[in-house]
Amino acid sequence: MERDETKTYICIDLKTFYASVECADRGLDPFTTNLVVADPTRGESTICLAVTPAMKALGVRNRCRVFDIPHDIPYIMAKPRMRHYMEVSANIYGIYLRYVSPQDIHPYSIDECFIDATPYLKLYGTDARSFAKRLMEAVRKETAICATAGIGTNLFLAKVALDITAKHVPDNIGELDEESFRRQIWRHRPITDIWGIGPGIAARLAAHGVYDLMGVAALNEDVLYDELGVNAEYLIDHAFGREPVTIAEIQAYRPTETSYVNGQVLPRDYRYEDAHIVLKEMVDASVLELVDRQQVCDHISLYVGYGHGAAADWSAESPGERGFGGGARGHAARTETGTTRLSAAPSYIVGEHGTRRAGGRGGAHGGGSRKLAVRTNSLRKLMEEFDRLWSETVDARRTIRRINVGLGNLLPEDFATCDLFTDQEAEGRERDLQRAVLAVKDKFGKNALIRGVSLRDKATGRERNEQVGGHHA
Repeated sequence: MERDETKTYICIDLKTFYASVECADRGLDPFTTNLVVADPTRGESTICLAVTPAMKALGVRNRCRVFDIPHDIPYIMAKPRMRHYMEVSANIYGIYLRYVSPQDIHPYSIDECFIDATPYLKLYGTDARSFAKRLMEAVRKETAICATAGIGTNLFLAKVALDITAKHVPDNIGELDEESFRRQIWRHRPITDIWGIGPGIAARLAAHGVYDLMGVAALNEDVLYDELGVNAEYLIDHAFGREPVTIAEIQAYRPTETSYVNGQVLPRDYRYEDAHIVLKEMVDASVLELVDRQQVCDHISLYVGYGHGAAADWSAESPGERGFGGGARGHAARTETGTTRLSAAPSYIVGEHGTRRAGGRGGAHGGGSRKLAVRTNSLRKLMEEFDRLWSETVDARRTIRRINVGLGNLLPEDFATCDLFTDQEAEGRERDLQRAVLAVKDKFGKNALIRGVSLRDKATGRERNEQVGGHHA
């Protein structure tokens, strides 16, 4: 089927959204007010979720840590209120719906969305730039939040126009087609400013002397496929400003495989034994989610990010002597046990999206993945498998700062399997108990019924139950 080349997409982003909401609630102007959104209870090493444009003008980068802010800059620190931000985002989405049908909107994040503006330009007798301005002004008038927009002939160009060109024009509206894309974006550096290109891909391209999209377009495609596999197709298309996917296709998409991933960054470096407590809480919460969805899994994965400090010199009786290592990244792990991966001193990329570590997530990490013999949502079975994976792939001699657990190949409970040693009646009783726990939590709150492990000193479950997205609700 031949694509319609006259499509017009708008990508709208709410400028420094969390910080703008906090300023709006205080009657302050984010362009003149120094404000950061960060949790003061987490110390100076905590990340600023957002900083106002006024702070950026002083050289403070978005997503910096509190201790990175120069001491001579006075500022307000606002504690994150994630549920409130979600409510404001929903209200703004309602503003868009006054002008656009839901089938033509794709929410991309809490503060960003794509709109297929093609049918509305004729309807309202306007052009794309004026229509984007109308939406932005409606948001500003009703919420006091400033927005930026990118306009493109496909979703990718609209996103790049938003991320790069909109930030350098007075009306905060960028506009690109394939011709202007080559003229304005091909030589843009760092390449990590381009949507979909992270530090890991940038490092792989740099190994071939490629640092911008012009270099990608000129590089032999076989080299890209060798480096990136099938994902090279997306990069090649984007290097030429092409993107065939539409919002209608995004909304109609249904994945053939599903997974569930639960992750958290610990408040400080944890010892092996203390981090194992958190693992148990996370597995328990993940299995409850599986039971609530009435699904089973036959694949598990574990990612452990080690602390950046020096490894602790612990006793030889440490549980880590049972094995250590890890070469997995979250649910995408491809190793069964893995090996410890150490990194050199990190380097950083400074671009439109702030300062980012070069070469991907970086740092030493452990973990791996495992295929299970049965499809199950039994807490007992899954906890045993995670305990085994933990003991075999995590270095007990290192501190731990990040933990991700994943459940893969999810299917409805009707597809559960068993082996000769499965006590189906016992598993049925366990599942009934899990559903009773869910019913109590739904009615009285997540902390109304907890396991004893969550009462341990280093446990994080009770605090996280009161958070949204890892931050205060």
